Amino acid sequence: MYQQLKCIAKRILPASFMKKNERLLRSLVAIRYKGSAYTCNLCNAQLSRFIFIEERGKLCPKCGSLPRTRRLWDLLQNEVALNDKSVLHFSPPLSLKERLRKCEIKSYSTTDYEGEFNADYSYDITAIDKEDACLDIIICYHVLEHIEDDEAAIKELYRVLTKNGKCFIQTPFKEGAIYEDFSFKTKKERLHYFGQEDHVRIYSITSLKSRLEKAGFRVEVCNFTSDENNVFGFQTVEDVLIAIKK
Repeated sequence: MYQQLKCIAKRILPASFMKKNERLLRSLVAIRYKGSAYTCNLCNAQLSRFIFIEERGKLCPKCGSLPRTRRLWDLLQNEVALNDKSVLHFSPPLSLKERLRKCEIKSYSTTDYEGEFNADYSYDITAIDKEDACLDIIICYHVLEHIEDDEAAIKELYRVLTKNGKCFIQTPFKEGAIYEDFSFKTKKERLHYFGQEDHVRIYSITSLKSRLEKAGFRVEVCNFTSDENNVFGFQTVEDVLIAIKK
């Protein structure tokens, strides 16, 4: 039902109106989902249920957050003290960006090269326009699988981090070896081989960890498991890599 309503709205309402009034539209939709069984830890909405979207999981009707975004927020709260940190966030979801802007962070900036997300900058991740060792935290979620020269990107992430700085990384993962083939150029080919039209590879956890370590990072692999009906709508199984500059 949610997806059908969204498609109808897109057909009859201008994109500019949808973007400008996103919060209002979501708040109207969220009325139907009020309850006490679940909680969105980003917007604090109390819900009877989340909206389930195939291949994306449980979406918060009020703020639009996905399970991976809510898990990341939970991880950030438990892993780092943000108040004295300089943070750079690649491709920032609106729900998390708004929550982080409310925190007492030393500095928080956002970037999105393709213009898909509303961001402060449009840095090329393979040549980040920042000085050496200027950032304490980098959030790099679902970015590296889009980048052909991911080794250059990883080197840049390492360069701009301070010593002991942390980069939170997630991509789609599979078992076995990394799979990449840059001869696949069309959207149809990339959808077929990599699962999305703008992806250029599928990592395994081991292969991504290896590439990060090659650049000098120490890597912590966080494996999460949650009950299917957990209160925050987290994925039942999820992996996040924390790359730490030595």
